[in-house]
Amino acid sequence: MRKFKINVNGTSYNVEVEELGGFSAPVAAVPVAAAPSPAPAAAPAAPVAAAPVADGTQVNAPMPGNILDVKVSVGDTVAEGDVLMILEAMKMENEILAPAAGKVASVQVAKGASVNSGDVLVVLA
Repeated sequence: MRKFKINVNGTSYNVEVEELGGFSAPVAAVPVAAAPSPAPAAAPAAPVAAAPVADGTQVNAPMPGNILDVKVSVGDTVAEGDVLMILEAMKMENEILAPAAGKVASVQVAKGASVNSGDVLVVLA
């Protein structure tokens, strides 16, 4: 077994690698700099961002992904917590919920659309 210290994105890991017989090449020593202290963990993603606007409340995408299903259409009345659509991000299906009760004034995306974080998905009046 050979031991190595590997630094990935500022985090240091000690790993052991088993050498299999056969090929043996000389290894040159490489100086290893001290690993910087790890960065603080990122805050968890906030639930669906909702920003009141003159026309109503915008429901924004909390993360980039693809729209798998749109559960509402223009004119529908929704209660707080109702599922508006399903957003797939990193092979996970995320329900986008209504932040407040209201009427769907507009749906800004369609099934199959690709969205970025912060894109407006639905506007509630």
